[in-house]
Amino acid sequence: MEANFIRECITQLRMKKGVSEYQMSYDLGHSKGYVNNISSGKPLSSMTEFLAICEYFEIEPIEFFNVNVSNPKLTTDLIQGLEQLDEEELRLVQQLVVHLAKKK
Repeated sequence: MEANFIRECITQLRMKKGVSEYQMSYDLGHSKGYVNNISSGKPLSSMTEFLAICEYFEIEPIEFFNVNVSNPKLTTDLIQGLEQLDEEELRLVQQLVVHLAKKK
């Protein structure tokens, strides 16, 4: 996964929440340039920081990676539902998705 992807996701989520880089840095308990450093290419310091960012945006980590999806919560719910299905049921769902995608 590209580092650009993570930076872009953080930026999109921050803008959607309507907070500045400075405000987000402050809210997370870091120096004023923390989020700017991430946006500029400095990597996250730890998984703990990543989880804190997800908590800040009130999303699950899986939802972070679905930020470019129009409805990340719905996508997460669908994935959780799919995990409950057996292989035959999954194949039926796959066929339905392929059929619906062809209609577009």
